[in-house]
Amino acid sequence: MSIQRVIAIGGIGLLLGPALCFAQVASDTPQQIAEYSRKIQQYLQEKKPELAIPELQGLVALDPNNADARGNLGVLLFFKGNCADATPQLRAATNLRTGLWRVEVLLSICEKRQGDIAAARIDLENTFPHLDDEKLRQEAGMELIEIYSGTGDLDKAAGVVTVLREHDPTNLDVLYTAYRIYMDLAGESMLSLSLVDPDSAQMHRMIAHEEKRQGNNARAIAQYRKAIALDPKLPGIHFELAELLYASQDEKDKKEAEQEYLAALAENHEDQKTVRKLAEIDAQKGNTQQAFAGFTRAVQLQPRDTDAKLGLAKTLIDMNQLDKAQALLEETVQEEPSNAICHYRLATLYRKIGRMDDAKREVEIYKKYKDMKEKLRTLYKELQIQPEETPADVQDGK
Repeated sequence: MSIQRVIAIGGIGLLLGPALCFAQVASDTPQQIAEYSRKIQQYLQEKKPELAIPELQGLVALDPNNADARGNLGVLLFFKGNCADATPQLRAATNLRTGLWRVEVLLSICEKRQGDIAAARIDLENTFPHLDDEKLRQEAGMELIEIYSGTGDLDKAAGVVTVLREHDPTNLDVLYTAYRIYMDLAGESMLSLSLVDPDSAQMHRMIAHEEKRQGNNARAIAQYRKAIALDPKLPGIHFELAELLYASQDEKDKKEAEQEYLAALAENHEDQKTVRKLAEIDAQKGNTQQAFAGFTRAVQLQPRDTDAKLGLAKTLIDMNQLDKAQALLEETVQEEPSNAICHYRLATLYRKIGRMDDAKREVEIYKKYKDMKEKLRTLYKELQIQPEETPADVQDGK
């Protein structure tokens, strides 16, 4: 962490408080202590911390047990980039008084810069849960993640990332760090799995996922089939294979996909995604009643599944139950306002019942989100992420 970033967090002011509070000490030089106090306050108010440093050093020499003076001296030395001199002052302050979490963060950073990683880790682990300043929490968390990553403690690093994301879910630095940690965890898990049993069903399933992620669907299908041959009851395996087969342009693959969906449902009758996919297949075949039953069941199992609700709404329109379809679509738009397909379907329905102004409004919203989706699609293509791995609200609805 740079000094500039620390200053941006706490300002040039002191981390122990806005004003100095000096302990009452028995001394033959009370006037000298008072003079130190006066000058320190003056220099800090004038934003001249470099002038306050020698005054604080003088005060500490007179009163070494003054936690405020030692802490504030350590902070100012830290701001100057002088960790060698700041460290003993910061450490003394935390030893003299508990709960100086901000001071302890700076101490841990100094320890890390000076190569004392073990001490820095202990101090950060002790301090991080107590930080309430958003920026300071992020900086401390990033420092701790770096230490964990360096020692291979990826699970602990992921735990810190989770906390940071909960507090600041749109922070770009945190999001990138999360991506890096999760990728490292995936690589570590892949290596561990290959060492434990390189020919297990789980290993073939993992290879299939990697092949699919890179767009090698044919090789992914082959790996899924090997996994199923080894363990046909592996939870979720039939659905994953069915998804790939159904995405194929080959009608033979599509027929096989339906059988895999049925196998998935036989393994788990409450598998909501499989119920929805089978309903979609019925809808495409023109089996309206079966599709209606399937989509209804899917919505019951997962009331916030947008795809299931869109499928049910379309089926209701096909059944000429327009009032029910309208209510369902309007509810879905409220729940997923950025889903382009929701707005398109609602626009189509409004046009059908003669609400032209409402239809026009929904079309405009649809175009807005569709353009955003296309930009995301381009980005995902550059990243070699397959469409089924993109967020639900940027996929094409069916």
